[in-house]
Amino acid sequence: MKITNARLIVCSPDRNFVTLKIETDEGIYGLGDATLNGRELAVAAYLEEHVIPCLIGRDPSQIEDIWQYLYRGAYWRRGPVTMSAIAAVDVALWDIKGKALNTPVYNLLGGKSREGVLVYTHANGSNIDDAVASVEHHIGEGYLAVRAQSGVPGVASSYGVPKGGKPYEPAERGLPGESLWSTERYLNFAPKLFEAVRKSVGEDIHLLHDVHHRLTPIEAARLGKSLEPYHLFWMEDPTPAENQEAFRLIREHTVTPIATGEVFNSFWDAHDLIRHQWIDYIRMTIVHGGGITALKKAADFAAVYQVRTGFHGATDLSPVTMAAALHFGLAIHNFGIQEHMHHTALTDQVFPHHYKFEAGYMHPGDAPGLGVDIDEALAAKHPYQRAYLPIARKLDGTLTDW
Repeated sequence: MKITNARLIVCSPDRNFVTLKIETDEGIYGLGDATLNGRELAVAAYLEEHVIPCLIGRDPSQIEDIWQYLYRGAYWRRGPVTMSAIAAVDVALWDIKGKALNTPVYNLLGGKSREGVLVYTHANGSNIDDAVASVEHHIGEGYLAVRAQSGVPGVASSYGVPKGGKPYEPAERGLPGESLWSTERYLNFAPKLFEAVRKSVGEDIHLLHDVHHRLTPIEAARLGKSLEPYHLFWMEDPTPAENQEAFRLIREHTVTPIATGEVFNSFWDAHDLIRHQWIDYIRMTIVHGGGITALKKAADFAAVYQVRTGFHGATDLSPVTMAAALHFGLAIHNFGIQEHMHHTALTDQVFPHHYKFEAGYMHPGDAPGLGVDIDEALAAKHPYQRAYLPIARKLDGTLTDW
């Protein structure tokens, strides 16, 4: 089997996606997600100009060698654009191999380690009462794990509380929007939110919370300690992780589990975090971390230190990545949890898929390969539109982490 063609499908069925389709001389094709939210066309250009020409004529079954060729052969390594492009190729090749062997991708990764993939979804509200009601609603849908976010009194716009009642803060058309942030008010407020949620839903539901890189290490340590009575499943991205050693201070002051890494694009971004056991869950995504091949190596390394996976799964990742993450999560031993946000009905129509949700768990399905496809005719009706994620400023105007 040889690769005869590879092309990009860039579309915007309610939000932007970049999809790589690799075709072979045996009529089998594979799909890979190359979406980098807010920088989609940068990855598309990298693929078009530098990667796709190198694929034609290659044997698609040589996944490891092609991965190494694209990573080591470029000399300039890593970075979200490069690693997203490599991931798109890698996932498409796993999809082709599964189809060629007539088996789902999870069988190529060692088979099932569990019957379903535990997932969590997002609950939010403009105030505590609304947030509690949102958590209760999602539990009613069958979720066993819920991320809770709430508006902070005295702060006009809070992370995790979308505008207009939407389930998530999407990238917005036009130039980046700006939101406000107050660390002091947030730190005083967050324990009150989880006190109310625990009182409402009891002890057995898994509760998660996303700090979204907003705190210094000592502030994050204070938050983790204040949330200990409510035994969270995790506290996510408590501080920026460019300085991995910052997590040592947080770990020394709280037993609240820590998850981080959704903005990582290489195993090396988490190397010290994992080997020193400063985190409990690694959240790097398949699409931004170099694909299934790279993440399998990272997960195996993490397993040595009892660190589990908890991959990012927002709607800025296409159903191709969701399918890949579910196959991956079903197979590896040190899986922890998978973020799950419903794509819009239009996105699901553009990317028909076999994965499904039931009673708190998801399953990738048993179709050969990834079990996801793309309706190119429908995708063409929804062209790309430039969009940006917001930025955040403190109340005094200082730019801070969104």
